[in-house]
Amino acid sequence: MLRLCAVMLALLVPGAALAADWQYEGGAIPIAYVDDGAAQLHFACRGGDLAMGYWVRAPHRDVAGGSTMSVALTPDPPGGSTFFAQDMPLIHADGSSVIVRGPVTQQWAKLAMQAKTAMRVAYARQTAAGKLDYLDSHEFGASGSAAAIRKVLAICG
Repeated sequence: MLRLCAVMLALLVPGAALAADWQYEGGAIPIAYVDDGAAQLHFACRGGDLAMGYWVRAPHRDVAGGSTMSVALTPDPPGGSTFFAQDMPLIHADGSSVIVRGPVTQQWAKLAMQAKTAMRVAYARQTAAGKLDYLDSHEFGASGSAAAIRKVLAICG
C-alpha cells in the first residue's frame, strides 16, 4: 500500500523543469516570468523599455567568472530552431544573470509567446575550435507565456 501511494504521488507531481507556469506581476516594474527554482527567465518593463533577463542561481564557474556571454533560446525543443542574442545593443552580466534590451528582446518575446510546450535557454560561448558550448541550460514550460508576456508588451512593447 505504501508503495502504491508513492507511485501515485510520483505520477501526480509534474517534472520540476516544466512544472512552473508563467506568472505576471504589475506595479512599478511590470514583469512576466517563469522560475524553475534553479533559474528564471523574465520579460519586464525597465526604464520604459522592454528587457529580457535570464538568471541562474548557481551558475557554472565559467559563467560566474565570464565578462561576456551570448544567450541561446530554443522554442519547443528538441527540434526547434535556436536563436542567439549575440548582437545585443546592451547586455549586463553580473556573473549569474544577463539583461538583454533592444530588437533581440522584441524577437524573443514573440518566440516565447509562440512556444507551444517549452523553451530552452542557455548561456553560449564559442570554443577555440569554433564549436558552441552551452552552459547552464534550463528548459521552461510555455504554459501561460503568451498571456503573461502580452501584458508586459501592452505597457512597453
